Amino acid sequence: MIKIDLITGFLGSGKTTFLKQYAKYLMAQGKNIGILENDFGAVNVDMLLLQELRGDQCELEMISGGCDKETHRRRFRTKLISMGMSGYDRILVEPSGIYDVDEFFDTLYDEPLNRWYEAGSVITILDAGLDEKLSEEEEYLLASEAANAGKIVLSKVQNVSEEKKEETIAHLNRTLEQAGCRRQFSDAEILQKNWDDLTEDDFKMLSECSYRSEDYRKLDFGEQQTFDSLCFLEPKITEEALKKAAEAIFADPSCGNVFRIKGIVKTGETVWSEINATREQMTFRAVPESQEVLIVIGAGLSKERISGILGIK
Repeated sequence: MIKIDLITGFLGSGKTTFLKQYAKYLMAQGKNIGILENDFGAVNVDMLLLQELRGDQCELEMISGGCDKETHRRRFRTKLISMGMSGYDRILVEPSGIYDVDEFFDTLYDEPLNRWYEAGSVITILDAGLDEKLSEEEEYLLASEAANAGKIVLSKVQNVSEEKKEETIAHLNRTLEQAGCRRQFSDAEILQKNWDDLTEDDFKMLSECSYRSEDYRKLDFGEQQTFDSLCFLEPKITEEALKKAAEAIFADPSCGNVFRIKGIVKTGETVWSEINATREQMTFRAVPESQEVLIVIGAGLSKERISGILGIK
C-alpha cells in the first residue's frame, strides 16, 4: 500500500513552504515521492515554485483547478490511478486552500484506489497570526480543513506573540464548535515551532500522525460558486508598483472580498520574484526564472476594478 498524505490549510497559510521541507525530509530517508498539486486558478503557481524538488526521487503532478466538484473528483481519481503505477513510496497531496477534505477520503475508498493506497497523515497548516475577522465561508473552511487533522502545524510563529498564538488556537476551537464538531485541539496536537528549527524527529512525528474521523456541518459551496479566481498572464508591473496595487486591492471593497494575491513577476532582466499576499501580510521572495503570472483569489471579484488597479488590460 502506498501512503498518501494530505497537506491542507487556508489560503496563504504556508502549505507550499512546509511541503518543500517535508518532501526534503522524506527524500533524505530514501523515499521516492510524488507530489500532487491542485491550485484554485487557471495556472498552478505552487507547481512552478516546487520545480527545484523534481529529480530522481521526486515527481510533480497537477490537477487543473477552478472546475466543478464532480469534474475535479474525476480528475483527482484518474491522476491517482496513473500515479499508483509509478513506484512511489509516498504521495503528498497539496490541494487549494479552498478544498473539501471529504473528497480526499471518499476518493481513496473507491475501487481500485482502496487496494493501492492508504491514508497517511493529514497535516493542517494554520497561520499563527490568523485574522480574527473571517467571513462565514472562511470560518467553515477553517473548521473543515482542521477537523480531521492528525496534527496542526502553526506557521509564522516567530512573527506573533504568545498571546496571539493562544488567541489563534482558541479561534480554531471556537470555529470547530460552531461547525458542530466535537473536536477541540490541545497543545499536544499542535506543533508550535519556528520552521527553521524543525528537526528530523519533528518530521518523523508528522509523517506518523495519521488522521481523525470527525463529523461537522457541511456547507456546499460548489453550487453557490462562493469563490472565484482571476488569472493575469505576463503582467508587466514592478515589484514596488505591485506592492502598492495589492495593498489598494485588499483595501477597496469594490474589488470584492479578496483572500489572496499570489504569483511570479519579472522585476529585472534576470530577476524574478514570488509574491504571496493576504490582508495581513505580504512577502516577496527571489525565485529562479519561471512563468510570469498573477492569481487573485476571493469572492465576488471585480475583474474590471482589479485589473484597473494593477494597470493590466
